Amino acid sequence: MPVSAVDAAAAAPFVTGAAPGGPGPGPSAFPFATALSLEPLLAYWRARETDTNPGLALLARAIARQAARTPALRGPLSDPAVLDHAHDLLETMMLAVFPTAAMGSAISGAVPPFGRTSFYYTPRFAEVMLNKEHAIKQPLNLDLAQTDVYMARMAYQLVLHRVYGVQLPAAGAIIFTVPDYKIGLYRHYGVSIDSSFMQVRVVGEAPVLTPAQCELLGHQRHNLAVWRELLPPEHFALEGFNVLQLVDVTDQEVLSELKYDLLERDVLQASDRLEQIQEKLRVLFARPALQLGIAAYDEKKKDFVDFGRKINHSFLTKQVQHNRADSGFRQIYERLLRERRPLVLSDVARADIPDDLRAQILELGIHSAILALLPYGGDTVGLLEIGSPTAGDLDEFDLEKVAQFVPLFAVAVKRNAEDLQTRIQAVMQERFTPIHPTMEWRFTDAARRLLARQDEGERGAEMESIVFADVYPLHGSCDIRGSSTARNAAIEGDLIEHLTLANRVLKKASEHRQLPILDELKFYVNKNLSRLRQGIISGDELSIYESLRQEVEPLFEYLAQHTPELRPVITAYWANIDPRLGILYKRRQAFEQSVMAINDAVSTYLDDEEAKAQAMFPHYFQRFRSDGVEYNIYVGEALVQDRPFDLVFLKNLRLWQLLTMVEITRLTHALAATLPVPLETTQLIYIHGQPLSIRFRQDERQFDVDGAYNIRYEIIKKRIDKATVLGTGERLTQPGRLALVYAQTREATEYREYIDYLQDRGLLEPGVEELELEELQGAKGLLALRVQVKL
Repeated sequence: MPVSAVDAAAAAPFVTGAAPGGPGPGPSAFPFATALSLEPLLAYWRARETDTNPGLALLARAIARQAARTPALRGPLSDPAVLDHAHDLLETMMLAVFPTAAMGSAISGAVPPFGRTSFYYTPRFAEVMLNKEHAIKQPLNLDLAQTDVYMARMAYQLVLHRVYGVQLPAAGAIIFTVPDYKIGLYRHYGVSIDSSFMQVRVVGEAPVLTPAQCELLGHQRHNLAVWRELLPPEHFALEGFNVLQLVDVTDQEVLSELKYDLLERDVLQASDRLEQIQEKLRVLFARPALQLGIAAYDEKKKDFVDFGRKINHSFLTKQVQHNRADSGFRQIYERLLRERRPLVLSDVARADIPDDLRAQILELGIHSAILALLPYGGDTVGLLEIGSPTAGDLDEFDLEKVAQFVPLFAVAVKRNAEDLQTRIQAVMQERFTPIHPTMEWRFTDAARRLLARQDEGERGAEMESIVFADVYPLHGSCDIRGSSTARNAAIEGDLIEHLTLANRVLKKASEHRQLPILDELKFYVNKNLSRLRQGIISGDELSIYESLRQEVEPLFEYLAQHTPELRPVITAYWANIDPRLGILYKRRQAFEQSVMAINDAVSTYLDDEEAKAQAMFPHYFQRFRSDGVEYNIYVGEALVQDRPFDLVFLKNLRLWQLLTMVEITRLTHALAATLPVPLETTQLIYIHGQPLSIRFRQDERQFDVDGAYNIRYEIIKKRIDKATVLGTGERLTQPGRLALVYAQTREATEYREYIDYLQDRGLLEPGVEELELEELQGAKGLLALRVQVKL
C-alpha cells in the first residue's frame, strides 16, 4: 500500500531504536514497545480444554501439560532462540494457526509484533518472503519508511479496538512486490495481517478518549501525529505475534498495470515504455526471456506499417512483411484473419507452418510463439507477438491469459494510430494545400517519414519533394464570352445612374437653397457624366465613388435635416443605393448573378460527372472559378497506390472529357435565356499526348509541371484561350462550338474518332474545322479542331 510523504513525516518522531517500555526491538520508526509472546496462543488452547469436540479437548490438555513443563515459553520471550528447544511443542501449538492440510500450499508466517523476522512459517512463505537469515524481504514497491508507517497505523488501530472498543473499517489491501530469484523476475502478493494472537497491555493508566476524539481518529486515520497525541504510545505495549498471509495476485496486478499503462498516450511510441510492458508480460508468464512484438496494421494499405517514432516494435513482421504476397508469413496472416483466433506455435521447429516462415522465426532465436490479431470493432489494427527462446514455453494453456490483455493492446494501437494521424494531418495542413483524395496517400507517407526523422532527433528535417512522374494531363475550360466588356458596361451604367440621381438632388436643392457649393458639385457631377458616356477609364469608378461618399452624400444628410422640401428627392436617392455596399448596384448585381449562375451550373455538373469519372479510375482533379470554370486532370500509375494503370483508362477519360464539354455547351446555352444578363460561353480542350511530371510546390502550395520541357505545356495552357485563327484574326473559341487545341497531328487522331462517335449520336453537328492558329507568345505552330455542338 503506498504511504504518503505526510505519513512518513508524521512517523519521524517515533524513531527510537529499541522500543520503549518493554522487551524486544521494534522497527526503527515503530512507536510502541513490543514483545514476542506465545501467551495469546496458550490462552487459545486453555480455552479448548473443555471443548465439546473430545479430540480437540484431548489435544488441548496435552498441550497444557507439556507447556507446564516448559516455563521458558511463558510471558514475553526475550530470546526467541528458546523456541528451538521447544520445537515439538511449538509445532503442536501452531496447529491452531497453520492447518496441516495447507502447509504445502499456504504462504503464511508468524512474525513478532510488527517485526521483520519470522519464527514459524510454511515452506512457501520461506521461499517467497524470507532471506537466508530468515528475515522478511523488503518489498520492491515499499521502502522502510513506508513499511514503518503502515505498521504504526495498524498498531494504533489495534490499540483503539482492543482498549477502547472502537473498530475502524479495514484499510485497503496491501500488495508486496517480491523478487523471485529462481527466474530473475518478481511476483505480486496480496498481504493480510492477522492480529488474533496479539495482546495490548496498558502501561500505567489508559488515556481517556471522548466519543468526539474517537470520531476524529476515524477521520484522521492517515495522520499519525493526531494518533500519537491522543494515544501516547508509551502507555501501551504489544505482546504476542502477527500472522502474515500472502496470496499470489500477480496475474490480476499485472493485468491492472497493463490496463493503466496501455491507456496512456504515447505508451507505444517510447522504446523504454515498451520494455516496461514487456517486463510485465514476462512476470505474467513467468518467462524471463519472453519477447513482445507489436505491429500496426493499416486497413487501407492492407499491410503492416511503421507508425510513430520507433514503433513497429515487431520482432517478426519487419523480417517478413516485404516478402512476396505468397510468402509463408502472408499465408499465416491470412489464416489468422480467417480463423479469428490466436496461433500457438509451442515448438516452432515442429509446427505446421510454411518452411520459409519457420526458418525466419528460428533465425530470430524464437522457438515458441503466440501470434494474435488485435481486433478493434470490425477492423484489425495490428498483430501481437509473444515469443520465447525455449520450445514448449508457450502453449494452448496460455491463451486464457492472452485473451485478457489483447483488447488492451488493441486499444493502445488504435489510439496510437489515431494520434499519429492527427500529427500527420497537422503537418499536412501546415505544409500542404487541401489534398485531393487520390494523392492523399503520398502526402501521408511523406508526413509520416518527416515525423519519424524528427522523432529520431534529426534537427531541421525538411519535407521530401513530392513528384508524380509519367502522368497524363487533360485540360478544359468553359469561359464566359465578353465577360470583361459586359462587366465594364455594367459598372459604367451603374455609375451613370448613380451620378444622375445625385444631379437630380443637387438641381432640386438649388431651387431652395443658395449655396455656392451646390453649383460646384453640379459641375463635378456633369463633368463625370460626360466622361462616362464616352467610356469608362481605369480608376474612374473608385475616384467617383470616393467623391460622392465624402463630399456629396454628407451634404444630402444636412439638406434632409434642414430643408423638408428636399426630403422626398433625397429619400428617392437613398432608395436606389445598396445599403451594404453604399453604391448603386443594379447592373453589376445582375451581371454577377448571371456569372454566378453559369459557374454554379457548370461546377455542379462537372463535379457530378467527375465523381463518376473517379469511379472509372482514380485521378487528380482540380477546378478553378473566375469568369467561367477551368479544370486540370492528371492521371497515371504514380498517382494511385497498389493499382495498375492502363492506357485504356486514359482513352476513357478523354472521351469522358469531350462528352462532358459537349453537355456543358448545351447546358450553358439553355441557361442563357433565364439569366438577368444573357451571357454566352465558349468551351476549349487542350490536347497533350505525352506524359509529364508534376511537382508539389510547397511555397505556393499547389501542383505545377516539373522540368523545363514540361513548362511549355503550362505556358500554352494559360494562353490558348486568346488564340486566333491564322489569316482571319477570328477568335478560336466561339459560342456553341467546341475547340480542341493540339501541337502534333497524331494527337488529334484519337479525338477525331471520338468526334465521329458523338456526331453519330447526334450530339455534334456534321463537319469538323481544321485550323491553324496565329503564333502565341512562347508557342507557335499550334493547330485546332473546331466542331459545332447540336444545341
